[in-house]
Amino acid sequence: MKTSFTHLVLNLTAVFIYLLVTYANLTAQTLSQKSTLFQREDSLTLKRVKQSFFEKDAVRIGLAPAIFFAASAATWSGREKIREVRNRYIPTFAHHYDDYMQYVPAASVYALNLSGVEGRNKLGRATISYAASAAIMAVIVNSVKYTAKVERPDGSRANSFPSGHTSNAFMNATFMHREFGHISPMYSIAGYSMSTFTGIGRGLNNRHWISDVLAGAGIGILSTQLGYFFVNKFYKNQGDRPGDFRFDNPLNKPSYLSLKVGFASSIRNLVENLDIGIRSKAGFEAGLDGAYYFTKSWGLGGDFSFASFPISTSETTFSDPDIGSSSSSIVTQSVGVLNFTIGPHYTYEITSDWLVQAKLGAGIATGATGKISFKYEDDDDNILNDEVDLLTYKPARAFKMNGGLALTRMLNTELGVTAYADYHHLKPIFTYTIAEDFEDPDPEPSAVQTFKEKNNMNYITAGLKLTAFF
Repeated sequence: MKTSFTHLVLNLTAVFIYLLVTYANLTAQTLSQKSTLFQREDSLTLKRVKQSFFEKDAVRIGLAPAIFFAASAATWSGREKIREVRNRYIPTFAHHYDDYMQYVPAASVYALNLSGVEGRNKLGRATISYAASAAIMAVIVNSVKYTAKVERPDGSRANSFPSGHTSNAFMNATFMHREFGHISPMYSIAGYSMSTFTGIGRGLNNRHWISDVLAGAGIGILSTQLGYFFVNKFYKNQGDRPGDFRFDNPLNKPSYLSLKVGFASSIRNLVENLDIGIRSKAGFEAGLDGAYYFTKSWGLGGDFSFASFPISTSETTFSDPDIGSSSSSIVTQSVGVLNFTIGPHYTYEITSDWLVQAKLGAGIATGATGKISFKYEDDDDNILNDEVDLLTYKPARAFKMNGGLALTRMLNTELGVTAYADYHHLKPIFTYTIAEDFEDPDPEPSAVQTFKEKNNMNYITAGLKLTAFF
């Protein structure tokens, strides 16, 4: 169980890191192009190059925060269910590393400068940009916190939204990215990895809802972007060392990272072997995939994804002379699977704006433990018993293969939107534990039987990706 949760945390971490790496790539590309807004038409004439939509200052500053704000809004109604995942696996988690990790990216900027590594700006100007960013972040976070008055998940205080720790962490990570991301993408990845783990820690420690964390990430990025925007306007340039940026066209070898979200549909009913009148329904998939290309067409890539399939519930009514008319309902947990595959990737450039991609992969799939329970209620909705476990199941780790096709529309040379469809093949062994006397609503079932069975869990997925090329 702990292993399954660890895999889930790693998957969520990869998704967070990807969003920020996408943002970092887009920002760097825009800065590169800003230095070439004027191109030489001949030896005597300069021609102004028109900016595309994604190269405009407002879009460059607001794109990544807007993505996080939208994600916060989208998860608001389901935040309690997301919290149940945490409570299902590690209800007693209490490790407050996030109190300290939030500051590491900013401290690293000063450590690098003092050790002789030159960033975009000299230390004085970098400090001014950082102070401006921190002031903007503090005003936004505290204004919203004490206006919204959202109760924390642990019930301690009514100042949950947005997460101040996460805002500070992503502000510091963006500070590190703006100062050193042009030297090596590893600086950006390191900074955003630490801010990501800070945000995850706020959820694991039961201090914030997922919507608080996502909004905090957006505020942190926005604050640093605005801080640099105003300071650059004051200095009338893009930095003390703006000429250090050098970028190659990434489509020469189209390595990429992408965040994907889509629907998942099993080929067959995943619980038909139980024969109790329930069935699996279409669910969702979310994850990260990417590939490193050795040539213009061929690369080696991997896929991290999580798929979940809800189970339909059924309700029956019965009459008993002692307790009157009552009903029983089946309470279920979704069938979930976490995947990791690796294999060859192929890309064909139709035009400069359209790419076709194909992939094959092999790896492992790890399922989540779940249960199916009965709950009895009378006509007045009085619960006659706690949920009685009818069945628990545990999928074993299994070999998996997948393949898919994708079509990408390039927004610029570094960012694209991708439509994809994948097929997934796996046959894990399920261990079932079934109660034999669950029909009596009063006592706990006293007898159980356990058996194992290999299940066909083949499924298809289709959806959209946000794809960053590097």
